[in-house]
Amino acid sequence: MVRSTEGMTPGDHVCAVPVSDEQLWELSAEFVADGLARNEQVFYFDDGTADSVLGRLADDRIAVEQPLQTGQLAIVPPEVTRLAFRTPIGEVQERLAARIEESIAAGYTGFRMTGQMSYGTVQPSGAGLVEYDAGLDAAVRDRPAIALCLYDRRRYTDDQIEQMRAVHREELMLPPAYDDGLLRITRTGPTTARLAGEVDHSNRPMITRLLETTLDEALRSHSAPTDIVLNLASLRFLDVAGAVSLVHAAEAFPSTHRLVLADVRPRVVRVLDRCGAPFAAQLSVREFEPPLSSAHQLPESWSERVAEPLREAR
Repeated sequence: MVRSTEGMTPGDHVCAVPVSDEQLWELSAEFVADGLARNEQVFYFDDGTADSVLGRLADDRIAVEQPLQTGQLAIVPPEVTRLAFRTPIGEVQERLAARIEESIAAGYTGFRMTGQMSYGTVQPSGAGLVEYDAGLDAAVRDRPAIALCLYDRRRYTDDQIEQMRAVHREELMLPPAYDDGLLRITRTGPTTARLAGEVDHSNRPMITRLLETTLDEALRSHSAPTDIVLNLASLRFLDVAGAVSLVHAAEAFPSTHRLVLADVRPRVVRVLDRCGAPFAAQLSVREFEPPLSSAHQLPESWSERVAEPLREAR
């Protein structure tokens, strides 16, 4: 087991099984951001999910415009991603090995790749997922490269997931969290948590329970911070009843502690304001400030540079 994306090392070929789209964006963004921080070249193979991953990177204040312009981060277009599955495995393996060498020659400390590649489940080249994965493993092994293969339950069957788990050398250990497919709650510290997705009547009680438990633990500790912080950067929707419950929860806090809602999106801020947030003494709402650079557009020239080697292999 690998405990985090930060724990991955050159030569690793790791799989992960996200239980929801929110966790898929979370893992992908963490993997990409860690590669950029290490000065590695990062390839994200897109098949309709890149915008969501780039959005999560923006939520995390990871500026991607410069890496996209310089080529450190490459969003491989869907047509090229799919072309890889129509190319003989041996040729793709050779091209990938050459790409890794080019990354090092260009001055990067390593190469890493991930993305949404469920198109491979239809076996357009006649090769199954296991055979294709073996070619990827051979290209990465003993090289300054890291591959993260994501098999989320919305795009792969249970049988396919278990089969791929069996052939990977390592699996990423996913942190425990509440995740109902609509809302994902991740504890990020003793008094901090992150909410991603949407809040409605079905999951509202989980937030109340989280706040009650966290406040109780903070009150019992002499060293815990007095602010209970919920990061809402990735919260896209909060219904009125959910906003009211947050305001009421803050009003029940003792004078020694505060509920802090951090990185709140404008749409969510408006709902909170209408529900009395400005008048709750123990509630602090901090609006989201986007990174200085948050462009999501892939430079056309780089798209062509990524696509050309696979076109030649066809």
